[in-house]
Amino acid sequence: MFSSSIIRGATVLKVSESTPRTVSRQALRVQAATTKDVSAVDYAKTLPGVSAPFPDVFDPLGCLNNAIVPEVRRWREAELTHGRVSMLAALGIVVGEQLEDFPLFYNFDGRISGPAINQFQQVGQGFWEPLVLVIGICETYRVAVGWASPATNFNQLKDDYDIGNLQFDPLGLCPTDPDELYELKTKELNNGRLAMISVAGFVAQEFVNNTEIFQHLFRYLEEEIILEIDDIELEIGAKTITAVPQIVLEELGKVAQ
Repeated sequence: MFSSSIIRGATVLKVSESTPRTVSRQALRVQAATTKDVSAVDYAKTLPGVSAPFPDVFDPLGCLNNAIVPEVRRWREAELTHGRVSMLAALGIVVGEQLEDFPLFYNFDGRISGPAINQFQQVGQGFWEPLVLVIGICETYRVAVGWASPATNFNQLKDDYDIGNLQFDPLGLCPTDPDELYELKTKELNNGRLAMISVAGFVAQEFVNNTEIFQHLFRYLEEEIILEIDDIELEIGAKTITAVPQIVLEELGKVAQ
């Protein structure tokens, strides 16, 4: 429960302590869609995604200070879309690198192998054409559902569009309870944010040493274990010290391959 007030000319919209949080959020979102009196900051506080360790809106650069509600809605749509793509990408990088030889995948001729950053260039003809077609159909549907006509509202979402809701729920997992739905949307956003950071880290790491993600992890653990063994050997005065294998150093980028 919380209390808030929005000034609209001479009137004041107040949400009392006894009003459910979900009702107050929905009321403010509806009001924001039909009036310009709601600030971008107040509107952003009603959206899913506000969670610990930032109990308030996380905006260190102050992007909301000079923004308007339609811009915030467009930013949230972009964040959701990129988060969803990044979750698929993170899964694809991990699965693609581990199952690159599995016959179920598009790898019947053995061309696709190695780090994910190099697999893009290895895909042969006959894959990209249908992929581009499918992406085009999906994006066309998304634009038709959520985006206003550019003739009247260029680069803006429809006022009645529920951000991110493309009416796609084939398994019927979307809850009907507003509070549960709000919580689920927050989880989706947080996982999408983590996925965006993860994919950036995956790509950067593979550019550094051209090694698959899990292969790099296991080589790093192998090096750490050997170094721990070396410390024990030094403590007991062993005559020989276990050396880190050359291939481990090469794949970690510590020596030239």
